[in-house]
This record gives sequence, C-alpha cells and structure tokens, in this order.
Amino acid sequence: MSGGDTLSSESIRLEQRNNKLYYIPTVADQNEGKAITFVKTSMTDSAVIFENPEHDFPQKIEYRFQKPDSLIAEISAIINYSQKSIVFRMGKTK
Repeated sequence: MSGGDTLSSESIRLEQRNNKLYYIPTVADQNEGKAITFVKTSMTDSAVIFENPEHDFPQKIEYRFQKPDSLIAEISAIINYSQKSIVFRMGKTK
C-alpha cells in the first residue's frame, strides 16, 4: 500500500516458440510466484489477445491501442458462468 493505493509488481516475458507467441507474466504474491503462460490467439494492427482457458483469473489478456499515446489492457475470465473483467487505461505522461 502507498497512500491508499495498492501497489503490485509484475514481470512479463514474450517468447516465440514453434511459430507461436507466448505471454508469460509473473506477478508478485500470486500463483506462488510461478509464471503463467498465455498463448496469442488473435492479433490485428490495433490489438493483441493472449489466452489460457485453464487458468482461474485471468483467462484472457487483451491489449488495445486507442491513440498514439494510449493503451487499454483488459483481463477477463468466465467465473461461475459469468464474465468478469478488469480494465486498465494507460496513457503517456508528459
């Protein structure tokens, strides 16, 4: 915690193996410190989606470019037959 905000730490690796792109995040204090592997399932000029349907949350990670200086990251999963998602809006600071 810092000034009422929750801080977290995440490291991300991108690996290409056997003609597939993998997104491999490791989040401090989650998954016993182990990395979780997601595979790229879709990519366009403005978005990329990585999925791992076997993971609890998230099962899908999507990055969407909005403008030259902004990005939206959305993590989501189906939990108890209901869609749950968290959206992170990011922008370039001046």
